[in-house]
Amino acid sequence: MRSDTITKGDHRAPHRSLLRACGISESDFGKPFIAIVSSHVDIIPGHVHLDDVAQFVKKCVIDAGGVPFIFNSIGVCDGIAMGHDGMKYSLASREIIADSIEVMLNAHRFDGMICIPNCDKVTPGMLMAAVRCNIPTIFVSGGPMEAGCGENGEPLDLISVFSKAAAKLNGKLSSAELLDVERRACPTCGSCSGMFTANSMNCLCEAIGIALPGNGTLLATSQHRQSLFRRAAKRIVQMVYEIDLDKSGKSNIKVLPRDIITADAIDNAMILDLAMGGSTNTVLHLLAIANEAGLNYSMNKFNELSERTPTICKVSPSCDYHIEDVHNAGGIHTILGEIRRGRPKLLNEKAMTVSGKTIGLTIIAWDVRSKKVSTEALKMYAVTRGNKRTNKAFSVKQDKKTLSELELSFDPFDCIRTCEKAYSQTGGLSILYGNLASSGAVVKTAGVLPRMLRHVGPAVVFDSEPEAYEGITSGKVKSGDVVVVRFEGPKGGPGMQEMLGPTTAIKGVKLDDSVALITDGRFSGGTAGASIGHVSPEAAAGGVIGLIKDGDIIEIDIPARKLNVKLTEEELNSRTIPKHKSNITTGYLAKYKAMATSADTGGILKWEN
Repeated sequence: MRSDTITKGDHRAPHRSLLRACGISESDFGKPFIAIVSSHVDIIPGHVHLDDVAQFVKKCVIDAGGVPFIFNSIGVCDGIAMGHDGMKYSLASREIIADSIEVMLNAHRFDGMICIPNCDKVTPGMLMAAVRCNIPTIFVSGGPMEAGCGENGEPLDLISVFSKAAAKLNGKLSSAELLDVERRACPTCGSCSGMFTANSMNCLCEAIGIALPGNGTLLATSQHRQSLFRRAAKRIVQMVYEIDLDKSGKSNIKVLPRDIITADAIDNAMILDLAMGGSTNTVLHLLAIANEAGLNYSMNKFNELSERTPTICKVSPSCDYHIEDVHNAGGIHTILGEIRRGRPKLLNEKAMTVSGKTIGLTIIAWDVRSKKVSTEALKMYAVTRGNKRTNKAFSVKQDKKTLSELELSFDPFDCIRTCEKAYSQTGGLSILYGNLASSGAVVKTAGVLPRMLRHVGPAVVFDSEPEAYEGITSGKVKSGDVVVVRFEGPKGGPGMQEMLGPTTAIKGVKLDDSVALITDGRFSGGTAGASIGHVSPEAAAGGVIGLIKDGDIIEIDIPARKLNVKLTEEELNSRTIPKHKSNITTGYLAKYKAMATSADTGGILKWEN
């Protein structure tokens, strides 16, 4: 085992002495050393309960015969960082998370790792570290938040608050109405309750095969998550021993992250994302993860898969369903099961998972519409909300024995549709190209109103996210316009701010059916509407988006996957990009800006060796 490096031999007596000071006993030497990487921080609702989760997982690892060590990563709450300079640190934090985990794993020679993420950049950052270090790894997220409930019973979430805040600024809502929504929208700990980026990434971990079934949809408050954590702890110890046997020639089981996170697995994750209309940020993160894994994965692949993948599930912000509803309808493996039935051979069913079984066999056991669904699956998917405000893990006890006993307020076959009754026969994300985005741009088609799939209008240009928000709420943007927000890419921001403020402002002032937005920045997973992000090359890298002026006519054709500005090549060549000086010259963001690449590469960092 890797840990033998610090535990075996007379020359390692000093190392063992230090380990004894940490509480390691004589009988622990020779057992697998398991890193439990928690992203617990008290200021993020998705992470506030993870200290208790990590301690529970630690106990489970001991019970499974391993020696656990907890360490934490940093995390940024995009919702709290939104709308000010704090958001510049969000995407940039992904690289710190990956680097810091690499440091801990390699400095201390861990044998295996359990990752406990729960927010946007934390999950991909941990995935990047996993494929970089390539030791046995399992992901177990902290779980999603329960949806809020309005005074009249309507579902609420964080996007409801952003939208109502914009409406209040525009004089369309009273202070009392806004305060009521603010108090109701986020009732529990957990990652925000829609199919935003955090939940999208946690769900994609199931399709990639790096997490066990239920990882993405089982509520954070549920006591039933303990079962998921027990299975993960038992499995990680098994995986370490399997690798140890493999090195001695007695086993041929492939369970390392680079065995699991292959091009086929990335395809499976993208198919899931397309089928459920997930966050556009997943494109950014999957490209970065593929790069870490040494895979040559292009954005063009997303369009190829989109042509073959129907949208069979929509979740907030694209409709009123939330993650808890997807869970009770059968979860991620039921979505994959419907794709398997309706689009045979689309999924790469032979892709390996951390369970030691292929994704195809895992779907059969955990798809509630499968004839061979397991009893454990029927119990897990029966977990429901607690309907009480709490920030404690495991605080809601399971009150249903099996899914057949559950009385749902919705039709599960509408929440997760068959391929024949899909919302669309193509996927929920698209990559657009044209003279405005020669290297591509991304749009969540699942959240675009039909009338906005094609749109032509004059540009209203802003050179930052705060300027755009102020311009929209103050009435500068009119029906038919195209809002352009630039110098917000990875290098230009720096840090690629999310545009949730401007997009919810457009909705709040009732222009979401007549105004589009394009940006070299990115969007929250909570964004809906004709919002096109990741425009590459970005303005700071010399992209055409930096040449646009107010009044230029922009043509958007999402079905044709086109994004153009009506300017000739001669007109474009006659213009220069306005100077945009950043006041960030020191600290981490200055280093990040110097190495950051545009979104078509995943926003990764590059430097000279």
